[in-house]
Amino acid sequence: MSVKAFELVPAVEREQLMGEKVRITIECIECCGQHLYVGTNDCFIHHFLLDERTTAKGRLAYSSQKLLQKYLGLKKPVAELKAASALERLIVLCDGMISLVDMVTLEPIPSGGAKLKGVTTFCVNENPVTVDPFCVEMAVVSARRRAVQICTVHEDRVQMLKEVTTPEQPCALSVDGYFLCLALPTQYMILNYSTGASQDLFPYDSEERKPIVKRIGREEFLLAAPGGLGMFANAEGISQRAPVSWSESVIGAAVCFPYVVALDEGFVTVHSMLDQQLKQTLSFREGHILQDFEGKVVLASTKAVYVLVPLPLEQQIQDLLAGHRVEEALTLTEGAQRNIPKDKFQILHKRILQQAGFIQFGQLQFSEAKEHFRKGQLDVRELISLYPLLLPASSSFTRCHPPLHEFADLNHLAQGDQEKVQRCKQFLISYLREIRSSESANGFREDVDTALLKLYAEIGHESLLDLLASDNACLLADSAPWLEKHHRYFALGLLYHYNGQDASALQMWVRVVNGDLQDSTRADLFEYVVDFLSFCSNLDLVWKYADWALQKDQKIGVQIFTKRPISKETTGLLNQDEVIKYLEKHSQALVLYLEHLVLDRRVQKEKYHTHLAVLYADRVLSLLSRASATEEQLSSARKKLQRLLRESDLYRVQLLLGKVQGSDVLLTERATLHGKLEEHDKALHILVHQLKNATAAEDYCTWASEAHDQARRQKLFHQLLSVYLDPDVPGGAQTMEAVDLLNRHADSFDAVQVLELLPEAWSLTLLHPFLCGALRASVHASRTSQVALGLARAENLQLHHDRLKYRGGPVFVSEKRGCQLCHNTFREPDCVCLPGGTPVHTHCAAQRIQDSPAKRRLDHAHTSNHT
Repeated sequence: MSVKAFELVPAVEREQLMGEKVRITIECIECCGQHLYVGTNDCFIHHFLLDERTTAKGRLAYSSQKLLQKYLGLKKPVAELKAASALERLIVLCDGMISLVDMVTLEPIPSGGAKLKGVTTFCVNENPVTVDPFCVEMAVVSARRRAVQICTVHEDRVQMLKEVTTPEQPCALSVDGYFLCLALPTQYMILNYSTGASQDLFPYDSEERKPIVKRIGREEFLLAAPGGLGMFANAEGISQRAPVSWSESVIGAAVCFPYVVALDEGFVTVHSMLDQQLKQTLSFREGHILQDFEGKVVLASTKAVYVLVPLPLEQQIQDLLAGHRVEEALTLTEGAQRNIPKDKFQILHKRILQQAGFIQFGQLQFSEAKEHFRKGQLDVRELISLYPLLLPASSSFTRCHPPLHEFADLNHLAQGDQEKVQRCKQFLISYLREIRSSESANGFREDVDTALLKLYAEIGHESLLDLLASDNACLLADSAPWLEKHHRYFALGLLYHYNGQDASALQMWVRVVNGDLQDSTRADLFEYVVDFLSFCSNLDLVWKYADWALQKDQKIGVQIFTKRPISKETTGLLNQDEVIKYLEKHSQALVLYLEHLVLDRRVQKEKYHTHLAVLYADRVLSLLSRASATEEQLSSARKKLQRLLRESDLYRVQLLLGKVQGSDVLLTERATLHGKLEEHDKALHILVHQLKNATAAEDYCTWASEAHDQARRQKLFHQLLSVYLDPDVPGGAQTMEAVDLLNRHADSFDAVQVLELLPEAWSLTLLHPFLCGALRASVHASRTSQVALGLARAENLQLHHDRLKYRGGPVFVSEKRGCQLCHNTFREPDCVCLPGGTPVHTHCAAQRIQDSPAKRRLDHAHTSNHT
């Protein structure tokens, strides 16, 4: 694809060069700074001074001044010219002879050593290997033999250093350091004249077309290859760049990075070395010389000289971007890095990346645009500013100048296409979400978060609440009206809360719950408000909205108090007694709060337990007095009361007993209260004779003895048995209940006491299960005690073992080892150790003590005394 990379500017007009002489033609040119030397076919050298200037339109132009011309006197065309500026000499090839002339006066150097004959072509080594700064290296092709001569040029002489033999007579050559790149009649080759190593490149027929060998950089050459290709080759014979495809009739080539310029019979073509594409074509007739001199590309026809002036790199890049050729522009920018100072390149590269990103953004190529924005470190506000009203009103941002894009805003880009608008908004959302926590958003986080909030609110994005619930920098002044405009009232409340305005947040949410505002974001907004109040540290707000919540729903509203976290901060601020007093006008909430304190929090205060128990009792009594009360309601209320009466030990028992004393229904409750007063006989009498519920009586005994020992349990069950066997109560003794009790709880009775208590008329058959159970329990207890005794002895033995182990080493006794006193073997492990650790039988040790003189004297003394 085309791009204007060069302009063809005249440098030396025909009239300046030859005047009225029609037959004079240009044969060679050389440029050194502002000095231009032209060799013609009439053996003249013309010296011009080029003056470079800029026109009013900003274009580069040249004017030339002819300083001198010199006839060499050989009547042959001047074939080649090369300047040696350090020596102020001009190397001239004319009529097969190299000579030196002064660069200023064009006078020949008189010394005989300044000439070299029998030469077909030569080239100067721009990467010399000699260390002498006052000489110039060059490679010369000899006309008389197949060889290349390595020479040095001094002020007054040309000196040959070495001659290198070649397979064939070279047609053209170039040199870099020790490496010669040769165009032989049939092929190209690389030759190291220091080591003699050579590398054939590829075949080439010099008779079909003129070979081209051009040094383009350190140890790298450009060659004209078959098939109209410009091939690159390094000193190792490897091509590290893709070839460029030019005309098969190319007669000259030059390099002005990153371009390769080629000349054929009618055109000048410009190819990129970066992507090998043809970038520009210039029409040029009668051209036959194309050379580059220190970055200046000079072009000559037979009659005039021109300069190919490269357009500024930035202008070329901008032209590519204007044509939306993003990849080419980026390739050109990155390829030109080596020719631009690092700081300037970084600035240029970032800007080009940003421009490329906006071009691809306009084409909806969002992934590519995002990558270019990221690499170009785009000020994200440039992108946000395309979206109307997204930037906060307080933002000080102004767009970059010159502008990075051609769009006024998103509407201009989309041209009314709403689908495109929505896609662009979705892209901005994803881009802002990625960069909001990165360094790209540093310094203008408020602009980013506010824009993101506005986008979320506008399209109803699910991440709006996540944004507001997390750390954010949304500006309240800009965001609040926007959220209200789009009916995002719940989100607006979150924004108020994040900015410390809980009163405004609650006011907004209450209006939504009451139906004054419509917002379907949360169906459970009432529950959310209650939960919010339960964590709210502003107690004035808590008391203000508690009544509203309790009027809405006491069961949910009371969670304002029951869900409050337990911490040092809140415990002192929200007094439990004040809450209870406040909740007295909300009976259901009061019960729930007291249940929270007593049952959940396990607060050990008598007044809370008593209050809750009284409320439970009142509820039960109320249901009993109402004919419309269902059995389910009554059962549930009684279960709560019974549970509290059984589990709590803090309520005022006499008060509760007074409340339920007059009810013939609440017998279980009365029995429990008597049990709390340790009046078990009354409790059992109620359960057995009034409630007539043997199961309840047995459960009572189990409950009343839960936290006590077996003796307490036996006592209670014996009391129950006595109640059953009491003959003085109406109906007489309850024999079957007593038998069932004994048979079910045999382990809870003392069998001896039971047998003494039972009437003599009872048969063993009735008591068979009880007696079996009692016997089994007795045997079990006996055996258990034996096991315990054995375990205790084993533990004692282990302790003795440990004691001996710490006091000394072990004593080994076996059936094969004999006693030292009686010499009999050991049959039992019991033994006594003599001093020194020798084991002996216990009876042997005792006998030895009896037979000892000390013992006999002691016994004699006792006998004497007795006597």
